[in-house]
Amino acid sequence: MSYIKTLMERRQNVWEQTKQLLDTAEARGGDQASLTAEEEATYQRLNTELDAIDARAKELHEAEQRTKDADEAFRALLDRSAEQKPSGPEGNTALRSFLTGETRSYEIRPEGRVDFRTLTKGSATAGGNTVQTTFYNRLMEYLIESSGLMSAGPTVLTTTSGEPIEIPIVTGLSSGALVPEGGQIPTSEPAFGKRTLGAYKYGATMKVSTELLTDTAVDLEGFLARQAGRALGNTFGAAAITGTGTNQPAGLVTSATAGVTGATGAVGVPTADNLIDLFYSVIAPYRNSSNAAWLAKDSTMAAIRKLKDDNGQYLWQPSLVAGTPETLLGKPVYTDPNIAGTGLGAKSVLFGDISTYYVRMAGGVRFERSDDFDFDHDLVTFRALLRADGVLADQTGAVKYFAGGAS
Repeated sequence: MSYIKTLMERRQNVWEQTKQLLDTAEARGGDQASLTAEEEATYQRLNTELDAIDARAKELHEAEQRTKDADEAFRALLDRSAEQKPSGPEGNTALRSFLTGETRSYEIRPEGRVDFRTLTKGSATAGGNTVQTTFYNRLMEYLIESSGLMSAGPTVLTTTSGEPIEIPIVTGLSSGALVPEGGQIPTSEPAFGKRTLGAYKYGATMKVSTELLTDTAVDLEGFLARQAGRALGNTFGAAAITGTGTNQPAGLVTSATAGVTGATGAVGVPTADNLIDLFYSVIAPYRNSSNAAWLAKDSTMAAIRKLKDDNGQYLWQPSLVAGTPETLLGKPVYTDPNIAGTGLGAKSVLFGDISTYYVRMAGGVRFERSDDFDFDHDLVTFRALLRADGVLADQTGAVKYFAGGAS
């Protein structure tokens, strides 16, 4: 624990150095972005160090979680042994049989109802300690980790099969009116559309040496879960952000509402006022939701770290607790590589209630293997398949974007 404390103290120190550097540039009479070449190099170095400390803290948090999961697994095995229960072809036994070629296919499904928000590698108090680590859960953790949108907490619908399902899309809100005594109450109904959620197929292949498969000392389940989860997460994550909705998911950026447009010719980088305006362009019920969050590209967040409000306070605040996201104007920040970077006309920052974006996942993740595909290299090929779709269910302004001004 002392090392973790030292790490977090170092993080706070680096952040203070970063603020001092920006304050010095501002004191010269320029804005926070007018750094000298030397100061810019120092700023980039400090940002890199912040990211490295974040990555190390995340590794420590994950290692602690794996230790807890392993302890729980050993306790379960000991309990099973004490009860003298026979070990049938279930769980990891069935998976290992599939991986080593004894069986030809293996379908991984969640056990019961799955709350995908608890599968993120966030704080233990958010549910991490209560989720049993299975191959399916580990795979989904890596899928979520690879997508900023999935980490931010969309609503996930799981179905056993892939037939089309229809959900209502809110396109307009109902309104009330002042009614005099004895007067007629006017009728006002919300406007609805309808969107069909399908099950588009995403796949990835992985090649594994025979030596790795037969080495029982290797965490084979963890290795394949990581490779498959990240491959599927990267592929579906891109569609969930920028998909057109035609023969692919309707991406969050595609369906979001315009919130703020930057000044003309301002190279597309949002100002502090732009972000504050974007924050308040989202109405209170969505803005105050526990699911409200920011989404942007890493490079965009690097620029946003420099911004202050009118009181000289930085909008961006670092997290001092391992496993919890940074905050911007008090709301968590998630980065997603599929969102456009800053630029003229680019939709580079999203804010709103991310739970209004619906992700549909049909069935489990299907794994299949081939011993013949790369026979001459003595490699076994695994194929992972996922069927999913997505759409923003509330299009009345639950999620809005900042776009860079015109040239």
